[in-house]
This record gives sequence, C-alpha cells and structure tokens, in this order.
Amino acid sequence: MNPVSANHRLFYGWVVVAAAFAVTFVGFGSAYTFSAFVPSLQHDFGASRGSVSLVFSLAGFLYFAFGVVSGPLADRWGARSLAMLGMLLVGAGLALASVARTMVEVYAAYGLGVGLGVGCAYVPAIGAVQRWFIARRGFASGIAVSGIGVGTLVMPPLASWLIDTLGWRSAYLALGSLAAVIGIGMSCFIVNDPRERGIGPDGFPLAIGEPLRVSAGASLWEAIRSSQFVGLYAACLICSFSVFIPFVHLVPYALDHHIDQPAAVLLLGIIGVGSTLGRFFLGSLADRIGRPSFLLMMFIGMAGSLAIWVIATNFWSLSAFALLFGIFYGGWVAILPTVVMDHFGGRHVSSIIGVLYTSVAIGTLIGPTAAGFIFDISHSYTLPILTSVGLNIIAASIAALTVRTSARMATAD
Repeated sequence: MNPVSANHRLFYGWVVVAAAFAVTFVGFGSAYTFSAFVPSLQHDFGASRGSVSLVFSLAGFLYFAFGVVSGPLADRWGARSLAMLGMLLVGAGLALASVARTMVEVYAAYGLGVGLGVGCAYVPAIGAVQRWFIARRGFASGIAVSGIGVGTLVMPPLASWLIDTLGWRSAYLALGSLAAVIGIGMSCFIVNDPRERGIGPDGFPLAIGEPLRVSAGASLWEAIRSSQFVGLYAACLICSFSVFIPFVHLVPYALDHHIDQPAAVLLLGIIGVGSTLGRFFLGSLADRIGRPSFLLMMFIGMAGSLAIWVIATNFWSLSAFALLFGIFYGGWVAILPTVVMDHFGGRHVSSIIGVLYTSVAIGTLIGPTAAGFIFDISHSYTLPILTSVGLNIIAASIAALTVRTSARMATAD
C-alpha cells in the first residue's frame, strides 16, 4: 500500500515536482522565445544572423555552465533560495533587454540575466526532485522538466503576439514580469530533501535512527573519475553542438522558405508539444525498459529527426520534424538527471548534474552561433543540419559503448 494514501494526504514530492515544473516553464520558456525576437533584433540593430544568434548561445552556455556553481551550493544550502534568486535574475535580464540600445547591451542583459538566472535555478530544482523519488524517479523527473516543453509550446506564440501588439521592447518587459512573479512564487515550495519533512523517498517512513539528510552516494570527485560519467559527458558534449540549433534557427529557416511569421513561430510551439510528450510519457517508459538504454534511443531519435529537417521545406514537413525532434529532445533532457542519480546516488547529485551540464553549455555556446555564421557565408542551413545528424550518431555510439561497459562492470560485481 502507498504510505501516503493511508493518510489521504498528497505526497509532498509532487509539490516539489510542480514547483520545478513552474521554474522550468518560465525559465526555459522565456529563453526559448528568442527565435521570435531574431527578426526585430536584426532590423533594429542592423546585426547579422550570426551575431544575433550569439545572444542565445551566450545565455545557453551560462545557464548550463553555471550549474557547476549552483549545484554544489544547492547541495550545501538547499535548492529553494537558489531557485528564487535565479527567477529574479531571469526577470531582471528580460526587463533590461527591453531598454538595450546596442547589441552589446542585449548580450549583457539577456545573456547574463537569463543565462545566470536559469543556471541558478534549473540544476538545484531538478536535483531536489531526484531525492524525493526512487521507484518513479524517471516519471517524476519527466514531469518536472516537461515545464521546458510546455514553456516552448506556450511562450514563443505569446512572445510573438506581444511583439505584434506592443513591440519587442515591451514584450521583453512583460515576459520578465511574468517570469519573476511565477518563478519566485513557485520556488518557495521547493524542499531539498524529503528527510527535512520527516519522511523518506516515495513517502515511506524513515527508519529509526536514519539521518535527516541524505548521505549515501558518490562524492563529486569519485563520480567524475568514473567511466560512466566520462561516457555521459562525451555523448552530451557532442550532441549539444547540434541540439539547440533549431531553437534559434528554425523560425528564420521557415521565413527563408516563405512561411509567414505566425506559422514559423508555431513551429517552436510544435517542438514544445513534442518535448512535453517526450518528457511526460517517455519518462515512465524509461523506468520500465532501463534508463541507460533509453538514453541511447534518444540520441538515435534526434539524429533521425534532424535528417528530416534536411529535406523539409514547407510547413507540414517542418511540423513533422519539429514534433519528432521535440519528442526525442524532451526524452533526452528528462532522463539525464535520473541516470546521474542511478549511477552516483543522492549525496552530491546536484553537484554532479551541474558538472555534467557543462558539456551541454559548451555545445550550446558554439553550435547555434556557428550555424548562424555558416548561414551568413553560404546562405544555407544544409551544412549545419547535416553536421547535426552526424554528431548525434557519434553521441549514440558513445552512449552505446558506455551502456555496454556499465553492464560488464555490473556483471563483474
């Protein structure tokens, strides 16, 4: 019998999941509106597509790289205060971007504000979710990070409407206010560990004498020296050079193929639909088939979907790409924290996730910007997209090797 149901009370772990969902919704949702702002920024500042793309790449680099700082801080001080600070920074960054007078000021406001803000909040919030669950960890993590998918579905069309109605500057101000109010408010409900509320993971009672804070698991140094971590890091690094290119360049690509602005922005929303499906439904599937093998499937799926983008030139073919890419991208994001928790335990899970996400940070900094400058030179996205397919195939190969190595080690033990 479920220990929580006996008392007819909601297991507080689901409240933590809801809070993490809200943080990822407004944080990443605000960040992924960027593609809707590209034409306005190019027009008002006379900037090339590559230089405008660097705004997103800088923010993406920071919000993944900063996890290496926010993760250890959350392990020591708790996730709530880090998440609240992060959401405040996101709101402030968007508000300051609304009054920027040069591209350099956009880099500083959006790049630093949104980048550091999401970096402050994301790893601590997702790390906290991992500690609250064991049996349904993949499902719970999938729901928490599905906020990214729902944010990608809701926020770009909202941003497009705000731009058309108010102009891009007022649109940034409105999005910043929304991010601060919802993000800070929901962050208040994050609790770092179930033992702080006198219960164990999944709502089971604590054993007599069990400590009130989690103590089991590898140290950060033990984790990063392991073959499992090295394999995960390499696969995520190579994959990340390509995975965020659609979030910056899909709308300009669609506009280049004579698709009107509302329909082009809708493609980002379709990625959000797929991402939500991938995070929400595939997380529980991963619990059943094995999370490492599931991760391998996500790399293969992203490679296959990006191959569709190479030949997609109209709205419906681009919609098919966007939906499939979103599903596999969403599954990839959902499963990474749970794989870390499975391998290395909960004692330093936020720190380990933070270090792992530096791989994603490097890829995010380089990939979308490089794609933009290649387009400026060649006036085509064919080379960046084909390269993206190949990189995901390489990432899948590394993941397969890591899964086999881990299985051999488990058999030897």
